[in-house]
Amino acid sequence: MPRFRQTSDILKLMSKKEDIRNIGIIAHIDHGKTTMTDSLLAEAGLLSPKIAGEARALDYLEEEQKRGITIKTANISLLHELDNRPYVINLIDTPGHVDFTGKVTRALRAIDGAVVVVDAVEEVMVQTETVTRQALNERVKPILFINKVDRLIRELKLTPDEVQKKLIRIIQDFNNLIDMYGEAQFKDAWKVDPAKDTVAFGSALHRWGFTLEIAKRKGIKFKDIIDAYRENRWDELQKTLPLHEAILDMVVKNLPNPIEAQKYRIPKIWKGDLDSEIGQAMIRCDDNGPTVLCVTMVQMDPHAGLVATGRLFSGSINVGDQVYLVGARKEYRVQQVSMYMGAFREVIDHINAGNIAALLGIDLARAGETIVDVSHKDGMIPFERITYVSEPVVTIALEPKHPKDLPRLVDVMRRLSIEDPNLVTTINKETGEYLLSGMGELHLEIAIKFMKDYAPGLEIVTSKPIVVYRETVSKPGVIAMAKSPNKHNRFWIQVEPLEDKVIEMIENGDISEDMGRRRIGEILYKEVGWPAEEARNVWALEEHKNILIDLTKGIQYLRDVRDMVISGFRWACQAGPLCEEPIRGVRVKLIDAQLHEDPVHRGPAQIMPAVRRAIFGSFLTAQPIILEPIYRIQISVPAQWVGEASSIITRNRGRIISTSQKGAVILVDGYIPVAETFGLAAIIRSGTSGHAFWQSQFSHWEKVPENIAQTVIAEIRKRRGLPEEIPKASKFIDEA
Repeated sequence: MPRFRQTSDILKLMSKKEDIRNIGIIAHIDHGKTTMTDSLLAEAGLLSPKIAGEARALDYLEEEQKRGITIKTANISLLHELDNRPYVINLIDTPGHVDFTGKVTRALRAIDGAVVVVDAVEEVMVQTETVTRQALNERVKPILFINKVDRLIRELKLTPDEVQKKLIRIIQDFNNLIDMYGEAQFKDAWKVDPAKDTVAFGSALHRWGFTLEIAKRKGIKFKDIIDAYRENRWDELQKTLPLHEAILDMVVKNLPNPIEAQKYRIPKIWKGDLDSEIGQAMIRCDDNGPTVLCVTMVQMDPHAGLVATGRLFSGSINVGDQVYLVGARKEYRVQQVSMYMGAFREVIDHINAGNIAALLGIDLARAGETIVDVSHKDGMIPFERITYVSEPVVTIALEPKHPKDLPRLVDVMRRLSIEDPNLVTTINKETGEYLLSGMGELHLEIAIKFMKDYAPGLEIVTSKPIVVYRETVSKPGVIAMAKSPNKHNRFWIQVEPLEDKVIEMIENGDISEDMGRRRIGEILYKEVGWPAEEARNVWALEEHKNILIDLTKGIQYLRDVRDMVISGFRWACQAGPLCEEPIRGVRVKLIDAQLHEDPVHRGPAQIMPAVRRAIFGSFLTAQPIILEPIYRIQISVPAQWVGEASSIITRNRGRIISTSQKGAVILVDGYIPVAETFGLAAIIRSGTSGHAFWQSQFSHWEKVPENIAQTVIAEIRKRRGLPEEIPKASKFIDEA
């Protein structure tokens, strides 16, 4: 493993909090994040300047180099000097493709500031909006780099006046996003402004860039840049306006250090007592406080085992420290501490608060986990759950080509789901199906490639991609009674739709099980208007946005079976009665119960099936419907292809939201069902003769049109080997 010349210098500065910046590079796909990062690495001496801009050094995976896209987040620590003062910049390069937004979300927890890269030709795109919204949601301050300015001069041949108008429009559109998604106390302060040096302009490929302050200091006007390109002297710009100087100066001057950032970030991402010893240590970013780390990335190293990476918010981590995993409820001894240098980990003795650390020896760590000093394990509240903007909506079935490889397939699926929480692996023991669900076709394609890399020689047979659906209800169902298999226990349950506002609050993380029942009840009562009795008796929140409420009065032994009732509720929600797709957006009310006095007759094998049957019985009387995932699609095309682009969306059951002029191209914005997008790339390419740029991302769930709903349900039931007919409610409801 190479030891970089800067490691010792960086380590010395890691305890100087004012000189640390934790930043990420975020953007729409192909807008130039990784190319820009190459320039920063070249300046740090970690990459030859001759290949910067083409090396894509932080895309160290073979698959990333081959496809020219970033798939995994990559971390690196850089040294940068400004006014003779050295700074440590902990940098994370993130993916831009929508299928990997989960990795962006997790990276944002570890950083305090973000450089948002926008293509000067394509302008602010759908994924720019998504990543900026994610950053603002985590209270990560954005600054802007407008990239590919050279294309405006060389390809579009715009006049200086036209270039200026385009750049002003990009800045206005970006500030509109901050206006739309930013919190009131940060909106005005965080809007970008070239006059405040929070906007840089340049070309990552040609490795030049400037802020207005740099241009003024060096006496360079935009006309000089245009002349340099017209006279084919653009390589001179690398020397006069080096890109790294513009970006890193902007980062150091405008993005916060950990002491500044943690004052306002901790109250957002941690709901514990801010006046407690732990709360105060995190707010002050105190090296001497209790050790608190939030895990943001987990990787399986074939030699070292599980590597947990995260942001250290207080205290310090040393080799040999005893730490406690709050979620897993397990103690571990830290076996190794390291910092990142791209594809490599540099082993060090310890890391202080405010930095990003990689730890070995913590086998049950997962993304989002809270790690605390073992002496504070009883008083630690976990960090807020990391909420994702997208859900796994496409599934494939897997099987090994040779049955003897089945244990290897199971093992590699487990490893994959540990590294990427947005990949859901399901093993159906009844049908023998092995399923892998992801954000889209590319996400699954890359996952299969990684599986083969992890297990050389493993041959995997995959099905065609299948869309994931959800089941829900349109109106309140009857109060259904179901008996336990031994007939000694009875439950009366009613199912009804959950309000859209509550579903949205769960999706945004405003309500989560981590909060505790009392806090959830307060929110539902005060902010949603639920009756007090229902709000204070929430028993459980289920991952697919379902809520269980206890409305019983004085039932004997109910406390003893509470956990079994919750397990029965979760079991029912995992696979609904229409076609065994997950249930979404329902409120399940436990109205009454009769329980046998002898514990032998009210074990899990009795309680769970009874609760599930009662839920299904009421569900099937509540006008059940099936929901399909909908992508938001954005197609950027020259004016002559707008008609065809719009027609492609509408022909595939989609609808157009808007069309807008963005310079020489028209942006067609719309919604399209995920089920209609398989093979869509080829259709768009051929329909627009290759002139279209597009991207789609998960937006929301929508009712499947009635004219095709029955066909969809029938196809799913057939695929799962279920009887053709949807069961009647009477199958699950017992007579009193």
